[in-house]
Amino acid sequence: MSEERNWKRIRERLALHLPVRVRVRETPDFEWTEMTRLVNVTPFGAGFTLKRPTEKGRLLHMTIPMPRQLRVFDHVEDQYRVWAIVRYLRSDTTADGIVFSIGVAFVGKSPPASYEKEPWKRYDVATPLGEALAAPDDLVDHVDMDDYRTTTRHQIAADMRVELLDENGKAVETEQTVSEAISAKEATLFTTLNLDPGRFIRLTSEQYRVTLHAAIRSRSTGADGIGRIHVEFIDKEWPL
Repeated sequence: MSEERNWKRIRERLALHLPVRVRVRETPDFEWTEMTRLVNVTPFGAGFTLKRPTEKGRLLHMTIPMPRQLRVFDHVEDQYRVWAIVRYLRSDTTADGIVFSIGVAFVGKSPPASYEKEPWKRYDVATPLGEALAAPDDLVDHVDMDDYRTTTRHQIAADMRVELLDENGKAVETEQTVSEAISAKEATLFTTLNLDPGRFIRLTSEQYRVTLHAAIRSRSTGADGIGRIHVEFIDKEWPL
């Protein structure tokens, strides 16, 4: 077999339904784990589903009983412990509720230094995926929030219910509120809840007949004394 054919073969997605433990840190003080199964895998990434939301650009930690011939490092360990960047996300409604289809790129043995204090940061792959033994900060590029702001916000008071999700995906805090400004991809919402940047929330609007998920980017208090959060939608666009 030629070198070109061999390289193409190891990059092909293999339908190996291996169990995988996925750990997600939303903030320095809040994280959750979920056991699921891979849908497919290559030495450089994998596809799987989650019941909890994440978002494109977030770092995840995965523990997989990966066949050794598919590993880039830790060939003698029982479990392959690898960091990955979310490159693809889609939400689907099933009989068991909302399920998130995830595609990730493996980026190495350790996260970048910024992850410890700011796990909500988003990244992109900075080097070829096979270079997983490089320094962690050389493997990824930080993505600024401004890179995602491509739509104009409108001063629309859209009615919606805000739900903060716990480590089991259950709503632990709920509030009925309205938006101060909104676009197809982001919004500023009035809130009395104490919601930290980095956390994921579920938003449901009877007015617009939509349920979607968002990441909290920042929070503030206006001159009127009312709290606000700025959020970015992560799995759907708002139907303006």
